[in-house]
Order: sequence, then C-alpha cells, then structure tokens
Amino acid sequence: MSTTPAPANPKVGFVSLGCPKALVDSERILTQLRMEGYDVVSTYQDADVVVVNTCGFIDSAKAESLEVIGEAIKENGKVIVTGCMGVEEGNIRDVHPSVLAVTGPQQYEQVVNAVHEVVPPRQDHNPLIDLVPPQGIKLTPRHYAYLKISEGCNHSCSFCIIPSMRGKLVSRPVGDVLDEAQRLVKSGVKELLVISQDTSAYGVDVKYRTGFWNGAPVKTRMTELCEALSTLGVWVRLHYVYPYPHVDELIPLMAAGKILPYLDIPFQHASPKVLKSMKRPAFEDKTLARIKNWREICPDLIIRSTFIVGFPGETEEDFQYLLNWLTEAQLDRVGCFQYSPVDGAPANDLDLDVVPDDVKQDRWERFMAHQQAISSARLQMRIGREIEVLVDEVDEQGAVGRCFFDAPEIDGNVFIDNGSNLKPGDKVWCKVTDADEYDLWAEQI
Repeated sequence: MSTTPAPANPKVGFVSLGCPKALVDSERILTQLRMEGYDVVSTYQDADVVVVNTCGFIDSAKAESLEVIGEAIKENGKVIVTGCMGVEEGNIRDVHPSVLAVTGPQQYEQVVNAVHEVVPPRQDHNPLIDLVPPQGIKLTPRHYAYLKISEGCNHSCSFCIIPSMRGKLVSRPVGDVLDEAQRLVKSGVKELLVISQDTSAYGVDVKYRTGFWNGAPVKTRMTELCEALSTLGVWVRLHYVYPYPHVDELIPLMAAGKILPYLDIPFQHASPKVLKSMKRPAFEDKTLARIKNWREICPDLIIRSTFIVGFPGETEEDFQYLLNWLTEAQLDRVGCFQYSPVDGAPANDLDLDVVPDDVKQDRWERFMAHQQAISSARLQMRIGREIEVLVDEVDEQGAVGRCFFDAPEIDGNVFIDNGSNLKPGDKVWCKVTDADEYDLWAEQI
C-alpha cells in the first residue's frame, strides 16, 4: 500500500539587521510564520523566500541594508523588505527594483501577507498539533531575551528620525509585558533585557494606567514594572533610559539586588550648547550630581552610554568640555559615533558650521583613548572581587560569559579559564584575576 508523502513546509529565510528593538520585531514575525506552518531556514539556497528586516537609523546602516538586500536577491531572487528603512520604499526600489514587497517597521501583518503571496501556507497545517513554543521564536540564545515594553518616542532630537519612522510613544499593557516575561523565564531565559526607544517614559501615554498581572494591580510605569519583574528570579537589565527624575526610584531596587545595577543612558554629549542644538535635555551639572548620588546609594552601579562627536557647530571648546565631563562622570561602558547627517533629520537644516571629516575622526580617536583609560581603571578595581557570571559560550579554552556590567554584544566579556565544564546559560560565581580596557578574566570559585 503506497502512501502519498506529506507536502513539505514552505521555507522562509530571515536576515535581521539593526538594534535589539528590530530583533524583537523579527521574532514576532517569525513566530507568526511558524504558527502558520512555515519552516525557518538558515541559508539562502534552502529558502522559498527571504525577508530582510532593515535598519534606517544612519547612512551607514542604510548602506548595509541595501547591500544585504542585494546579496539576498543575488543568492535567492525572492526578497521581501521590512523594517525602519522600509519607510523609504522609493530609495530601496531605485537600487533594487526586483524586491517583491516593502513594508515599514512594526507592520507585522503586511510582512506575513507578503510572504503568503509569494509562498502560500500549507492548507493542511494544524497549529494545534505543530505548536510553536509558548515564548515564540527567539533569535537570541536560549538563556537571554529582549523584552520590548513600548514602541515609538515622544522626543524630537534634531539628529534622529525614529519618531517619524516608528511614531509617538505607545506603551504595551503592563499585564501583557509581564505575561511575556513570565513565559520567557519558564522557557529557560536567565536574563531579560528591557528595551524600547525611551524606557523611562513607559506608561506616559496612558497616564500610568493601572493594569493587572496574576490578579494583582500593577501601574503601567517603569518603577512598578521593575518591581514586578524582580519577582521572576532572573537578571533584569534596563536599556535606553532617559534620566528623568523618577529614574532615582530605581537605584534602591538595584542596591537591594532586585534588578541589575546597570543603567544604559544615551547622554549623546555634555556641552550645554551642543545639547541645545541636539534638542536634548541640557542639565549636565545636575546629571553629574545625580550620578554621584546614585553611586552613594548603589556603589556597584554600572552606567553605559553613547555619545556623538562632530555634531554641527561643535567647537574644540565643546569637545574639551565633553572630555572633562567624562573624567568627572567616570562612566563604565561608553560607545561613540561620528556624526553623519540622516535624510529627513532636522539637524540638516541647522544654520551651524559643519565639522570637517578629519576633525571628526581626530575627536573620535581622542574620545576613545580618553574613555579607554577611564574604563580600564574602573575594571582594574574589580581584580580580586567575586562576581556572578552568566555563561554565553564554551570551548576547549574555557567559558565566555558576562557579569552584571556587561550587556550582550555591546559591552565586554568575562573569560573563565577553568570553565570548560560549564554550558551556556549556567550562572557561576567567579573571582576576577585580570582585566584590560573592556574585558575581565576570572576563575570559578
């Protein structure tokens, strides 16, 4: 008796570019496709269609997006484009007229519908049998996950076009956020990385409305959200936190060990004149006092930030002010970008002197050398101390992980010399034996 072989599942390839917020969008799209019976494959050759989730934040990111789209077209031929650069459909089609569909950020249904048109889902697929894990499809390792709490941003920074791409702030219901966090923890996640365009503004748009989780009332507000997340027994790390006054309420939670003593605050600059041109809050003296106060309450607090050098109108005096501010602030983890104009950003219309490229490069190099000395000195202070490490990978040399002051992919690593017995996702206490500008070396206790 012959049986007809079951039809193969349609196959989707996926490339996710840009920030963790875009990665969460990718996970959401993939979860929906998997629920509909699509297989997700890792090579162009195996895919029936390829989705490219683009980044459109700065020109170099747009160039990378266009390059990846071209590679996908060359290797596969059937390509759907989504993400932040999708708002510039004309620019994409000028370079790659053969793309099948273009959608913007957060347009999950349109992406899925575009996939349906190219590769229809199997009619006999039963989502009650072929179940997706409750936490959905994740693109991060099993032991950590990004938890997006809102979309959009109410700021109007002159160098940024994110509000025009992603819209004004829209906070997710607090019960939905906490339910997702709980599902992730039950699936094995050991670290939740809380992200949004402006994490500290969570709930502003709904006037901090009270929601419910596990039968108890919870305000849609960052402090209460962190209190609730702290009950899940995993690391909770906060990203993209603007230093609003209520951020002060988080420091005691960090000191008490409820959430990681880690704040990712995008300061961007320190000179009041440059901050004003950027349309950023220009309270740098008050910020230094607050950082000092935060560290008195929570001595282990780690602060990471990003800065822009070479913004229009930035003088050598402004830049020197920034370097002096860094010396005072003693930030732990710092990234720096050279300013580049972004199509549609208000900064393009500022009547200010453009900083020459060679001056930008010189300031970037001086900034990095200045901050490296600070970061190195702060890490040297950790030698001899005991830290808890979350293991990310293991090879014959030992284990590589992160402690509370290292976010994945943007900060440093902890190299555990005697860690070959460990596995990814393990948490282990170690003693720090050495340090350089970015990384630590340690031994299991």
